[in-house]
Parts: sequence; structure tokens; C-alpha cells
Amino acid sequence: MRHQLVVLGALLILALGTFAFRLAGPALRIRMSFPSRAERLLETAAIVLLTALAATSALTTGQSLSGIARPAGVAAAGLLAWRRAPFIVVVLAAAAVTALVRLLPL
Repeated sequence: MRHQLVVLGALLILALGTFAFRLAGPALRIRMSFPSRAERLLETAAIVLLTALAATSALTTGQSLSGIARPAGVAAAGLLAWRRAPFIVVVLAAAAVTALVRLLPL
């Protein structure tokens, strides 16, 4: 029983901390201002970080390369997203391309 209370307490503390961080962003944005160059660099950094995460997820499985099917699906999704296709079309096309490439005898 005591162990369950400790876990519940930890969850509540983490939930409150998450809420505080989410509330601090808009509250501090009003009080703080960044130079326009710093804002552009932060925006670029976010894009680079998300691209690196997507590339890592698309190209690797564990400690090895993932093969050709997953990168092909991601490339198809990227192309459709760039062409501003609806989200559901992007997801379904990525899944279809991945499945079709896996069916090919490579």
C-alpha cells in the first residue's frame, strides 16, 4: 500500500510540474522578448531537430539500418506533405508505399 502511495505522489508531482511548465511558456512570453535573429535561430533549430528525429526513425531499427521500405514510405509522405496533401492521404500513402516495397522481392 505504501508503495502505491509513493507512486501516486510521484505521478501527481510530475503532473503538476508538467502543468507548470506548460503555463510558464505563455506567461513568460509576455514578459520576455528575444532579438529577431535569436527567434529565427530557435525556429531553425526546432526544424533541424525534428528532421533529425524523423531521419533517425526512418532509417534505423535498433542498431542497424531499417532497409528500403521504411525510407521509401517516409519519402512518399514527405513529398505529399510538401505538396500540401491532406494528412490522411499522407499517412495512407506512406503506409501503402511501405507495404508495397516490402512485397517486392528485393
